Amino acid sequence: MELLHILTYLSLAMVVSYAAVAPETYWKSVLPNTPMPKAVTDILHNDKSTDIQVGKGGVSVNAPGVNIGVGSGGVSVHAPGTNVGVGKGGSVSVHAPGTNVGVGKGGDASMHVHKPKPKPKPEGDCEKISVGEGGIIVRCHNKKKPVNVHVSPFSYKYAAKDDQLKDDPNVALFFVEKDMHQGNTMNLHFTKTTSPSSTFLPRKVADTIPFSSKKLPELYTRFSIKPNTEESESMKNTITECEDKGMEGEKKYCATSLEAMVDFSTSELGKKVQAVSTEVNARMRTPLQKYTIEEAKKLASDVAVACHKQNYPYAVFYCHKTTTTKAYIVSLVGEDGTKAKAVAVCHTDTAKWNPKHLAFRVLKIKPGTTPVCHFLPEDHVVWVPY
Repeated sequence: MELLHILTYLSLAMVVSYAAVAPETYWKSVLPNTPMPKAVTDILHNDKSTDIQVGKGGVSVNAPGVNIGVGSGGVSVHAPGTNVGVGKGGSVSVHAPGTNVGVGKGGDASMHVHKPKPKPKPEGDCEKISVGEGGIIVRCHNKKKPVNVHVSPFSYKYAAKDDQLKDDPNVALFFVEKDMHQGNTMNLHFTKTTSPSSTFLPRKVADTIPFSSKKLPELYTRFSIKPNTEESESMKNTITECEDKGMEGEKKYCATSLEAMVDFSTSELGKKVQAVSTEVNARMRTPLQKYTIEEAKKLASDVAVACHKQNYPYAVFYCHKTTTTKAYIVSLVGEDGTKAKAVAVCHTDTAKWNPKHLAFRVLKIKPGTTPVCHFLPEDHVVWVPY
């Protein structure tokens, strides 16, 4: 039901702003010679997420079990138990089990929700939930204990918690540069996003939604997220990391739309850029396993912008520019035959990182002593000038 509310809100936002330029169109207009990396195309066309297309007639949104089409006068949505119809008068109605949304000529919307009571969970019930490949793991023990959200290992000013060493799949992505050579083997776990509603919003829509810790109660209500849950704490964690100051010498920015990510990256690097992401040739999620390095190819520049996808109701990327990095495309093959072209980033100056950062604890090294490298999850993007 919460997913339906989020989809309904985002769909209505798209109806209001149907004249917005599609994110794909903006990319092609600014970067006609730069192919989209798989991380971006997967988010834009992910079968598990809402697919929003904007044309002259209006908006089309597609998601599993949800189809929103635009006719000459309005919008229609069809899904199991869900129907949204828009007539020529501009009205919108949504009907689902316990949900009704109506929009009149003036554009105002009203929603009436009657949620069935959830079945109570037994005391002491524990859940372990992976919430995004932005490096965040959420563990919710029971109602009497606080939700525990790990900080992203791709923000280098934060310390890792003890349980993060055991629970975070990104632990397996860190290594030292001398280990990146042909024939070497590494135990790796590549991950991809599973959040069904985390899609790109057009900038015109994203800019109308507050992105501030001061507005968290409003945001929880807007996306039908209950406070003090794994979803709300992950959302809070994302905004807090975005609002914090970056390390000295690092320029950071949180992009709430694809257009914003393009603008930040090109403003820092120019428009002659290559955008790359990790690609794993597997339909299903791959396990932690041994991979053998077949080839490692260094990209042209030591200046880069890395954008890490965060856990949020829609796509948000934590981007930061560094001048002390080396980026590589590494060809790998797993024990089960899985082939991957993984993006690896090596940081040559870690002196200002938090000494308790996850990388130092995993590799058992100290800040500033040796370059720290890591592979990127499948939904992160690295921008490098050429």
